[in-house]
Amino acid sequence: MSMTLRKVPLILAAVASLAPAASRSEMMTLTVDGVKRRAIVYSPAKPGGKAPVILSFHGHGDTMQNFQSVGLQDAWPQAIVVYPQGLPTSRPGEPALPGWQTEKGTYDDRDLKLVDEVLASLRAKYQVDDARVYASGFSNGATFTYLLWADRPKVFAAFAPVAARLGAGVLPAVPRPLLHIAGRNDYTIPFDIQRHAVEVARQVDGVSKKGENCGANCLLYNSTNGSPVMTVFHDGGHEYPEGTSETIVKFFKEHPLH
Repeated sequence: MSMTLRKVPLILAAVASLAPAASRSEMMTLTVDGVKRRAIVYSPAKPGGKAPVILSFHGHGDTMQNFQSVGLQDAWPQAIVVYPQGLPTSRPGEPALPGWQTEKGTYDDRDLKLVDEVLASLRAKYQVDDARVYASGFSNGATFTYLLWADRPKVFAAFAPVAARLGAGVLPAVPRPLLHIAGRNDYTIPFDIQRHAVEVARQVDGVSKKGENCGANCLLYNSTNGSPVMTVFHDGGHEYPEGTSETIVKFFKEHPLH
């Protein structure tokens, strides 16, 4: 599902025209199991030692060119921000559109393999801070983020899905900080389904039963193991609200791998 943004334009311009002054962009091309895969990579214009990494996955039917307009690279110009491109994903009664696997074993794990290859390529070219590698996404891409938590927990320091559910059979087992952003009026991935994902996360992370207020629509459930759960439940629908990238970056900065 392609994203809806509040006051953030959906831009299909050339990659270079979107690069902020503090970042530079390039196209990464990889071959995974004989299939050409691509990703837009933003890196610090003036590297200063090891850099954090954010992998950010678009929604079903969207593109990396479009999704880069969420601006994580602007919110954290010192980080390496990667927007991979999904491959055609089939759904009953619908045409195949770009998307991501949501369960282990589907599509021959093409997207889990892609993540491994992307990170290996980044480590070969940049100074990557392995204690600050993060994953985020929207809708189908955010649901893939939950799969990464379940299947690659030692790789990522924290996760920030926006408008996501848990794939069937996906159950994270290793505590990791989680920020889940959801709309109470989301009818694409119903709010109750998203709350279920959060409840599972709270159980895995062993957080407190009562959340502390952390701002507008925000609750923070603290843990004793350094893996809190934060929720931002807004009154909108299936969307990536204005200010979301800044909220994600602030959360990530507070949670290196421990």
